[in-house]
Amino acid sequence: MSLVSLVGLLFLSFDQKLLSRATPFLVALAAGALMGDAFIHLIPEAVRSSTNVSFISLSVIGGIISFFILEKYLNFHHEHDECRHKNEINPVGPLILISDVVHNILDGIIIGVSYLISIPVGIATTVAVIFHEIPQEIGDFGVLLHSGYTKSRALFYNFLSALGAFIGLGIVYFLPTVSENTLGLLLSFAAGTFIYIAMVDLVPELHKQRNPLGSLAELLGILIGIALMYELLFVG
Repeated sequence: MSLVSLVGLLFLSFDQKLLSRATPFLVALAAGALMGDAFIHLIPEAVRSSTNVSFISLSVIGGIISFFILEKYLNFHHEHDECRHKNEINPVGPLILISDVVHNILDGIIIGVSYLISIPVGIATTVAVIFHEIPQEIGDFGVLLHSGYTKSRALFYNFLSALGAFIGLGIVYFLPTVSENTLGLLLSFAAGTFIYIAMVDLVPELHKQRNPLGSLAELLGILIGIALMYELLFVG
């Protein structure tokens, strides 16, 4: 599953000019995939897993507030770095990587728990998670490029964040009694971080587009990201 993060290899052979033109669409795809994942997968699953829906709402808000604070911190250091030397990395890059680590840890937990139920359930869950990751990883790769990372660095850091799945698997192995309520809170917290990144960091970037055809392409990217996440409801 972690190897899915290397889907960015598809773009390494792209001409830089062509890749620059495609990046806004990939950013839009990421925004749609993050929103779709949060509202179609994570929050409903969190509600099903929890006995207290109000805690789920608070956890979503907690994810949003936590990333607001984190981005303030990153922006503060970004400005100070610019005073000392040129820093071309936009803070949204680290944010997307941190949120990916959290999300991949949760994926590892979900896969680990499913294999404790049975091997067929585990295989089905793994396949579903892989399909679920593909559109998001493509979008994340585009966001990292947009943030100032080179293609090779974006691919490398995206792969490192994907290794968080092994942390989640380790949690299940050493703490097999992870409660559904705890899992629900973690899922809703992750949903909050996705909502924050999509609405606060990515959508405002899309508003910088002034070309009508470019804006239409970005809208299409958002809708495709959401549609892919919706279609994944029927996988597995």
